Amino acid sequence: MTDIDVPDLHGTLAVVTGGSDGLGLGIATRLARAGAEVILPVRNAAKGKAAAARIGGDVSLRTLDLSSLASVAALADQLNADGRPINLLVNNAGVMAPPVRQTTGDGYELQFQTNYLGHYALTARILPLLIAGRARVTTQTSLAALPGRIDFADLQGEKYSAWRSYNQSKLATMLFALELDRRSRASGWGIASNLAHPGLTSTNLQAAGPNMGRSRRSPVAPIFKRMRALGWPVQTVDRGILPALYAATSPHAAGGEFYGPRGFVQLTGAPRRLRVYRSGRDEAVAARLWDVSAELADVTFAVRGH
Repeated sequence: MTDIDVPDLHGTLAVVTGGSDGLGLGIATRLARAGAEVILPVRNAAKGKAAAARIGGDVSLRTLDLSSLASVAALADQLNADGRPINLLVNNAGVMAPPVRQTTGDGYELQFQTNYLGHYALTARILPLLIAGRARVTTQTSLAALPGRIDFADLQGEKYSAWRSYNQSKLATMLFALELDRRSRASGWGIASNLAHPGLTSTNLQAAGPNMGRSRRSPVAPIFKRMRALGWPVQTVDRGILPALYAATSPHAAGGEFYGPRGFVQLTGAPRRLRVYRSGRDEAVAARLWDVSAELADVTFAVRGH
């Protein structure tokens, strides 16, 4: 199987982060093609306009920089003021392995905030719209979550390792997605939260992060390019989007589940349901991370009447 059937999404409002490039662009394109109205919150307005033109259909842009909690709050305020129920939220945007530790304006390590905390805050702030839309929330994680560990003594990577911090951020997204589904069930929010990973997919992610702050080009992107030319074990974006697309739209996908490629060690292949990585099944760590994140982002998931 080289593709999946996406159901008719006319009348569906979807929000996709990181939709101006790579996996996010591919996911947004397929959602719009199926009839969904798609909101693209983007950091770079020019890239966003180019992406919207390429996608076609009913697509609108908003401003979002996940490395700024003020930007997250501003987008959420705008969406809440619009008051339109959101049916699909795809938490997809991310940054990978800057070689030198970078901090955001909020004082947090860049990968922790961009990949995880910003999405946590956005989801919390638009929770009433997600409840009203009985939304499906699909969060993009990574194979990198498998070796990840949540280091509560050093969440912000003061003892910086590019890949250790990346792994932690992607494990955090896994724990968050599963905890959101548990809390939705317990509180009767009607939100189904699941997660997906794209396997080993060649995108701009491999060049953007590893080249941040470097005087010499990182070898990561050229290696991916060579592997893609060989046709394995790297897949193209049109294949890499399938697990998240399946998780977000299939009537057979469910909350609390994890989807990824079915091929060798989950690198490539058609989407299937996976067993959650052992590190992602620790509910005590997930609950603790949730509470710590609420303090760091200064947000709450409490909803009046729920």
